Amino acid sequence: MTGERPMSGRERWEQETYRAFVEKSAERPARFESLSGIPLKPLYAPEDLEGWSYERDAGYPGEFPFTRGVYPSMYRGRLWTMRMFAGFGRPEDTNRRFKYLLEQGQTGLSTAFDMPALMGYDADHPRARGEVGKEGVSISTLDDFERLFDGIPLGDVTTSMTINCTASVALAMYLAIADQQGVGWDRVGGTVQNDMLKEFIAQKEWICPPEPAMRIVVDMIEFAAKLVPRFNPVSISGYHIREAGSTGVQELAFTLADGLAYVEAAVARGLHVDSFAPRLSFFFDVHNDFFEEIAKLRAARRMWARFMNERFGAKKAESMRLRTHTQTAGVSATAQQPLNNVARIALQAMAAVLGGAQSLHTNSYDETWALPTEEAVTVALRTQQIIAEETGVPLTIDPLGGSYYLEKLTGEVEARAMDYIRRIDAMGGMIRAIDQGFPQKEIADAAYRYQLMDDRGEKVTVGVNAYAMRDTTPINFLKIDETVELEQIERVGRFKAARDPAKVERRLKQVADACRTAQNVMPVLIDAVKDYVSLGEISDVYRQVFGLYREPIIF
Repeated sequence: MTGERPMSGRERWEQETYRAFVEKSAERPARFESLSGIPLKPLYAPEDLEGWSYERDAGYPGEFPFTRGVYPSMYRGRLWTMRMFAGFGRPEDTNRRFKYLLEQGQTGLSTAFDMPALMGYDADHPRARGEVGKEGVSISTLDDFERLFDGIPLGDVTTSMTINCTASVALAMYLAIADQQGVGWDRVGGTVQNDMLKEFIAQKEWICPPEPAMRIVVDMIEFAAKLVPRFNPVSISGYHIREAGSTGVQELAFTLADGLAYVEAAVARGLHVDSFAPRLSFFFDVHNDFFEEIAKLRAARRMWARFMNERFGAKKAESMRLRTHTQTAGVSATAQQPLNNVARIALQAMAAVLGGAQSLHTNSYDETWALPTEEAVTVALRTQQIIAEETGVPLTIDPLGGSYYLEKLTGEVEARAMDYIRRIDAMGGMIRAIDQGFPQKEIADAAYRYQLMDDRGEKVTVGVNAYAMRDTTPINFLKIDETVELEQIERVGRFKAARDPAKVERRLKQVADACRTAQNVMPVLIDAVKDYVSLGEISDVYRQVFGLYREPIIF
């Protein structure tokens, strides 16, 4: 018929080749969508990128909008930092693990603290009983930090510390150790997580309400920008949001919204965006959905660059670079057939590398059972080293860039994340959204939907709801001896008793005065920990001055 538009090659293929084939040979009864619920087509082609611009949406590595990487040479110039999480028992136990990992080729330290330290209690506090040194290293005073970093040159090794409501105390102790070693603060590199908004959303380790918690975070940003220029004072973390049950899109949206809130608070303090933004860092989960995870990291870079440029007027390229640590998904690991986790971890690690991460932790296959053994953590480290040295993946930059599917998926992830951010903006920002329970409810609903898919077999988990085995061989896993806790309690109590009580009381009063005024708390904290004021004692000051946070009940 005259005037009819001729079929495109894609339409012809779909009608004459694809549909004819699947009518004879049905497709698998699978959910053709990503883990975030993005519908997936059987094929992606040029027409799926209608309106897409290489210069605007992809660009070149090291240049705005950084979709293809934050540095011009990426892994051709320097591999990602291999930063294995370590922390258990007494400080000297973790110190030995640190040194072992460095001997095995790890290129940065990453510290896990036990639950009492994360919640602001010393080892000798009654609320710490049963948890001392169990899922991280026990830290109460600078004496513990001295043993933790004994023989570790802080001027040569960067350290990441996963700690939040007591992050200010941990940073103070770390800088006190640098002073002991004669290392100038301008040489100290590393990261402290310090992401309190994420705590209120997902991980639930807090002391005081959001407003004073945010004030302390901004104190640390301001202090580090002026005096510790190589240190990242906050690692804006999506990891725990994802581990709480969010989708990848929600993880991206809520993490960037948290980042925007920190920038807004620092700018409101009077800081120029280019004075502190270059040292903001991020932390993302890398889950099982291989291509969605790569797309998520690419979308994160593009979105952050545009926010910093358009919303805050950043001028420095360093202010617009989203630098990120990544970690394989602990929530995806299974206790059943735990060696299967080696394969999951390898694929997730590959996605992190293809997504352009600056730092990577690979979980150990036994972590659903306990803290990793030395053997298991070595396999996890070797997984990264095999990707780096044997696969050829780091030899070219963003090797999947330009894929019709990946570029379309990157755009879809961004669009859905932007929808969440607009809703949070309309609420008045992330603190107001947290007060209303918005991100908490969205994550809870997503976790419920995910579990339903698993229970119904709509999402296959190998070794759990498919390919299960009746007989399994038990694995050896790390056990923390009960004497560790008793020894730490006794040691901390003895150490406190030997201090000058008048000096401790004077330092605690100075901390309280700083909290009650506009004074930056960090210089006072450093003086306090040098006089061996403890983490729990400083946390008690926070409780007394700022009050305790009670989470709203959300239905």
